[in-house]
Amino acid sequence: MTAKAARRRAASGRRPLVLMVPALCALAFLVIPLIGLLVRAPWPTLFTRLSSPEVGEALRLSLLCATLATVICLFLGIPLAWLLARANVPGRGVIRALVTVPLVLPPVVGGVALLLVFGRRGLLGQYLYDWFGVSLPFTTAGVVIAEAFVAMPFLVISVEGALRAADTRYEEASATLGATPWYTFRRVTLPAVLPGVIAGGVLCWARALGEFGATITFAGNFPGKTTTMPLAVYLALETDPDAAIVLSLVLLVVSVVVLVSLRERWIRGTA
Repeated sequence: MTAKAARRRAASGRRPLVLMVPALCALAFLVIPLIGLLVRAPWPTLFTRLSSPEVGEALRLSLLCATLATVICLFLGIPLAWLLARANVPGRGVIRALVTVPLVLPPVVGGVALLLVFGRRGLLGQYLYDWFGVSLPFTTAGVVIAEAFVAMPFLVISVEGALRAADTRYEEASATLGATPWYTFRRVTLPAVLPGVIAGGVLCWARALGEFGATITFAGNFPGKTTTMPLAVYLALETDPDAAIVLSLVLLVVSVVVLVSLRERWIRGTA
């Protein structure tokens, strides 16, 4: 072991108490509520409750809407990420800021904004309804739109980061050989950033699956039509707390699986 490595190891081994105590308190603050969820879970009736029609219906609708929302985000978000990472357009910083607004915007406010745009008398919704008879609010399609709105930034940020980190020499070589920009993007750029696309897509799907505020504001809460898992948890808390715990456990398991599947992305370079 070199002297430099030894010094680094010695420095990293120091654990000042003034930092360790609040660090452990923060960890307990984050973990104890999850432990409480596991402790209070009705384990003897867990599988019976999971097999109930209400839970199955909410889970099916959640999986369907989250998957459709992710497909929309992939179709629109990848080109947007490329625009932010590679295109030399004026106001790119402003565009990036606008893309990240849904990350900090209260989801309920996002639902109100969607309602004002896509409602029957909204800026665009009035034309959709008058010309095509399409009404998005309080429908399953409205759930998909709401979930895509709040989840797309996760995909865009992930793909943009992958594009910025990718080696552009291969793209330059492809252009030199006469390939069109579209061909280069499909056959060179996209395969190079595929891990970032997958990671962003998984995060996007998980965020869509757990969306509540924008969904209940824009799509309402109609069983079998717009009642996703988070909304079912909200309803069950009023009538059957044990059912709410079971539904919450399902969402917790999904979140843990997503984080475990992306563990290499989070711990890369930290070992």
